[in-house]
Amino acid sequence: MVSRTHRRMAIQDQRRNLDRVYPDTHEDIVWQTIDPDDIWLLDKLILSRKLGYTCGPVGLDVPKPDWYIVRPCVNALGLGLGAEKVWLDESTMHLPLGYFWCEWFQGDHYSIDFMPEWGVKTLTVQGFKSKDTFIKWDKWIKVENNNKHIIPKTLYPNILKYERINLEYIGDKLIEVHLRGNEDFVNNISEFIPVWEGQDTTPPQGYTYREYPDIHGRIGAFIK
Repeated sequence: MVSRTHRRMAIQDQRRNLDRVYPDTHEDIVWQTIDPDDIWLLDKLILSRKLGYTCGPVGLDVPKPDWYIVRPCVNALGLGLGAEKVWLDESTMHLPLGYFWCEWFQGDHYSIDFMPEWGVKTLTVQGFKSKDTFIKWDKWIKVENNNKHIIPKTLYPNILKYERINLEYIGDKLIEVHLRGNEDFVNNISEFIPVWEGQDTTPPQGYTYREYPDIHGRIGAFIK
């Protein structure tokens, strides 16, 4: 979503099926069991500030007119809910409370699993989507691990108590931390294509369909 308005930004996060009962995800379990001293890792404003990015909470002026990513500081539901690309001249008073703004990064989107104790990558996947959405991904593909994505020192020693973590990057910029592994690529899956409400569930040749409903409107995925 792209906005240049100075009116109050509506929260259009596209949550659906809120009356449906969903089993606890790995993310839910993290939030139920996390050490309180580690919660800052999941707060994207605090994380961005510690990483030295140009960012701030709603209410703080931006340093220069530019495009910024505006999103909730904390989002346990995932998939970019509430995120929006916004042109900001100076004031941020019109943005939703509980959100923050950060400099806009360009580049490919990667989701990478690490074993923190050893600093070893166990999975790298690349995401592909249209530029006009932060929620509806077209596909995720397993790719070769590379050397440009590393665990920033600022995450230590907190992450050492977790067997596996997932870090999301735009280019080589860390943008999000999850204190669990990637849930979509278990059992050696190499490609994950989300299927959304209203789409045909007949899998393409070489793929199988798996039901995988969530509150974002996804009903399943084609996997191989």
